[in-house]
Amino acid sequence: MTTYPVIAPDADEFVRHRPMLLGLAYRLLGSVHDADDVLQDAYLRWTGTDRAAVTQPRRYLTRVVARLAVDQLRARRARRESYVGEWLPEPVATDPGPFGAVDTSDLSIAVLHLMEQLTPPQRAVFVLRSAFDLTYDEIAGIVERTVEDCRQLHHRAERALRDGRARFTPTPAEHRRLLGDFVAAAREGDMTRLHSLLHADVVSWSDGGGRVRAALRPIRSASKVARLFAAIYSRQPALRAVPLEVNAAPAMLIMYPRSRHLLVLDVDADAIRRIFLLANPDKLGAVAGAPEISWAPAPDAAR
Repeated sequence: MTTYPVIAPDADEFVRHRPMLLGLAYRLLGSVHDADDVLQDAYLRWTGTDRAAVTQPRRYLTRVVARLAVDQLRARRARRESYVGEWLPEPVATDPGPFGAVDTSDLSIAVLHLMEQLTPPQRAVFVLRSAFDLTYDEIAGIVERTVEDCRQLHHRAERALRDGRARFTPTPAEHRRLLGDFVAAAREGDMTRLHSLLHADVVSWSDGGGRVRAALRPIRSASKVARLFAAIYSRQPALRAVPLEVNAAPAMLIMYPRSRHLLVLDVDADAIRRIFLLANPDKLGAVAGAPEISWAPAPDAAR
């Protein structure tokens, strides 16, 4: 269960900006749990501040949250070496979402996963500029770098992410159809159909965190990924599935009698290029409360 900071009745400005601040911290950290910790710390600092002297509360709180998140990013990099297997961002349900009226185009699991390759300052500058449209002057004050440094950090971040991002994003309906087709084909063990849905260079990442069984390394190529998911899903007669919107994109919560995982696809045009299987139960708290339904392939999925 996600916990949130206890907000005092007189903390109106913090309450007003909280959804935006949560969205900022989550984009920087890729974890709702860590973002909550940052907001708790930011709130404590806010209550200890002479608020009458703060002329721009939104800017002040943005600076505090960004700095706390960057500090946590640096500390987390040192701890990441002990994580078992691949670390994937923590998913969050976004229908409705907890982040308010903010652009969600960069909230996808795929984009957050790509941002893991950035340094903490690069990630902070990229998020503040691309998602929140702050000026470089504002960002420089937040990350304590020069304006020119911030321009360079943003340029390097964009260059690092460019090749990994989808060029042609499908509509939500097309994305849902492809997701349903993929699960149906894997359930039926239809290798021909699976191959037709996958990009030749598809990569599948799994995150079990050492808590549940999961692939420790990425699985690459259409043939290997098709065999993997056919083996996982076709041998589970009691499998149940729930379509969800997670991180502003279609996803599927896959449930077995004793476990569950979240399936997320990154789609470019009409082919699946990346698959994210999130099985670490510590990361499913924000999506695990969805209602269960029996799996029934859509008419156009059972081909």
